[in-house]
Amino acid sequence: MKSPYVNELKPGEVKAATFLVCSKELRQNKKGDPYLSLVLGDRTGDLDARIFDNVTVVMETFERDDFVRIKGLLQIYHNRPQLTVHSIQRLDDREVDFTDFFPASRRDRDEMWRELREFAAAIANPHLRALVDALLDDDDIARRYRIAPAAKQIHHAYLGGLIEHVLSLCHLARATTCHYPIIDGDLLMTGVILHDIGKIYELQYERGFSYSDEGQLLGHMMIALRMVGAKLRDLPDFPPRLRTLVEHMIISHHGQLDFGSPKTPVFPEAMLLHYLDDLDSKMECMRHLLETDRQLEGNFTSYCSPLDRMLLKKDKYLEGPPSDSPKPPAAQPARPPDGLAVARKSAPPAVSPFAGKLLDALQIAGSKREG
Repeated sequence: MKSPYVNELKPGEVKAATFLVCSKELRQNKKGDPYLSLVLGDRTGDLDARIFDNVTVVMETFERDDFVRIKGLLQIYHNRPQLTVHSIQRLDDREVDFTDFFPASRRDRDEMWRELREFAAAIANPHLRALVDALLDDDDIARRYRIAPAAKQIHHAYLGGLIEHVLSLCHLARATTCHYPIIDGDLLMTGVILHDIGKIYELQYERGFSYSDEGQLLGHMMIALRMVGAKLRDLPDFPPRLRTLVEHMIISHHGQLDFGSPKTPVFPEAMLLHYLDDLDSKMECMRHLLETDRQLEGNFTSYCSPLDRMLLKKDKYLEGPPSDSPKPPAAQPARPPDGLAVARKSAPPAVSPFAGKLLDALQIAGSKREG
């Protein structure tokens, strides 16, 4: 078994370990000297790394998505762990166990697939049920649906992430259908199961996560429309207007034109699908960042671009020292009775000893002049 994993490394220790090269960039420091900026990862997370020595020679010995054995020192830089690599060697795929390097759902994929088919089987509308079954019965679609991530980076970015995300939406869809009587539950469930199905071809996930050529050129919404259209050719009795509703849900589920949707949702099921999808993706972003953030000090995580904010480490904040709690306001003196307060307002101000002697002298001088 691989050891240590990213989450087992401790600052100040020199370790030998194997990782996947998630990214590789040649950069220059302020003096103009080259260095390699890497992100090394395994199934527990990723880590910033740097190579400063023999850069021009070392950079030709490995590439992104290679497995490598490194030896290096983990240090803290700008409040984050950073690995300084002293030596690096490319490994052959046969020397590693892929399951050690790619993050994956904690749930069993076959179990999730059975649960998804149960949700599909509960669709009462015969046309919608036939369409969903036609797609899920396809062997290649079924295989890819089990293992595909839901995204390259933003949310559910791990093997099995797509089906886990869809199952979460299935449960939310069932609950909200009961809450909103205007919702057609069969239409909403169909949209949930099919809205991201194009991602099984948009993304590449046999090694690192990246976009396929088809994904770069078309995106998962257009791919999904092609997949639906291909299956509908074998369903000639499918109502054309119902097809349009399903297609609209697919192309509008991002909710806004700025977020990549060609259209915005214009009927209740499409609108609800968008908000459920957005809710689940944001909650997963929060969960993942709070579990994996590498900021070592303070009560907040590093900045999260998809959420456009830092997150509060709530448990750490609540367990903080008492000095972190706001202090109670200082006790105010008791208010005097109203009569005394009026008397004090009308009394002359206190006079210092020196001012008193000066006033006495002026009064004596004045009495002499008057006499």
